[in-house]
Amino acid sequence: MAIYQRGRIWYADYYANGERIQESTGTANRREAEKFLAMRLSEVRRNVFAKPSNITLPELGLRYIAHARLHKRSWKRDVQMLKNLESFFGRPKLRDITPLRVEDYQRERVRAVSPATSNREMALLKHMFNMAERWGEHYGSNPVRLVRFLPEDNLRFETLSEEQEKRLLLASPPYLREMIVFAIHTGLRTSDIFGLQWTEVDIEQRRVKKIVMKSARLLSLPMNDAAFGVIESRLAVRHGPYVFYNPMTGDRFSDVKNALTAAVKRAGLPRVTWHMFRHTFASRLTRNGVDLVTVKDLLGHANISTTMRYAHSNDAAKREAVNRLGSSDNIVAIVPRTANVAV
Repeated sequence: MAIYQRGRIWYADYYANGERIQESTGTANRREAEKFLAMRLSEVRRNVFAKPSNITLPELGLRYIAHARLHKRSWKRDVQMLKNLESFFGRPKLRDITPLRVEDYQRERVRAVSPATSNREMALLKHMFNMAERWGEHYGSNPVRLVRFLPEDNLRFETLSEEQEKRLLLASPPYLREMIVFAIHTGLRTSDIFGLQWTEVDIEQRRVKKIVMKSARLLSLPMNDAAFGVIESRLAVRHGPYVFYNPMTGDRFSDVKNALTAAVKRAGLPRVTWHMFRHTFASRLTRNGVDLVTVKDLLGHANISTTMRYAHSNDAAKREAVNRLGSSDNIVAIVPRTANVAV
């Protein structure tokens, strides 16, 4: 009965019910590893020891997604993130995923995506380990708990300029061009645009009335001329329940990343993501003096703190507002008091 190292991580070597167990302690700290071994030996003595599970990450992933389908609105996003996790880790047993390996994933992943995206994937992995413990599929420590998440700059976001928008639209096929215009002029997320049905479009009032997927809140969004022009164009080729449909399949879109990437390349632009259209919508609103409460409602944010990231983008409107107070006609001279003035 002892502990030993593989790389930086300590492993526990002990016997339980006549069987030799070699198990990762999930830590590079010798003292913590010794505590882990002592805990396991205590479990053996008290007859409460449960043999470490041999479940693999993909096996846990299948069980987790089945659970998420019933309990999470964003389960499809979890499916995508799980693919990224499995692509890196492969098919390891849960007990073989160490904090060091998780840090390797974090370091590799952040080269391709933002810290926020990396953190969301790390949070998913952490939650999956917690669920595995709850289901009796994992009895070791949660390796993600020992890894620090990356700092996020939530005030930083990228938008398209009017010139970049024109170049991108000229480089896009017609179906993609309509979706980009609609996204920039409504601020809807890609999932809500893909899932937009004709029953959610009020033609007479020029308004979209939709339950947004992320927040499950009702969004009543008026359409400007550009957005409504797209709707009129789609009416002319209406087919099935969805406003936007794949012309190759006749069904709703599931992804346009490849088409967008190709259009961005043809336009000679730097990296453009679909969420930039939503940022562009919000930024242009605030730049034109729209108050943040209205922007919050148009974006469908549940809390205005999420909308506050766009507060700095309406500096011109703020400057114009304070300059209105600078007129000489409104200036009142303030004469300082003089102490002990004799009369």
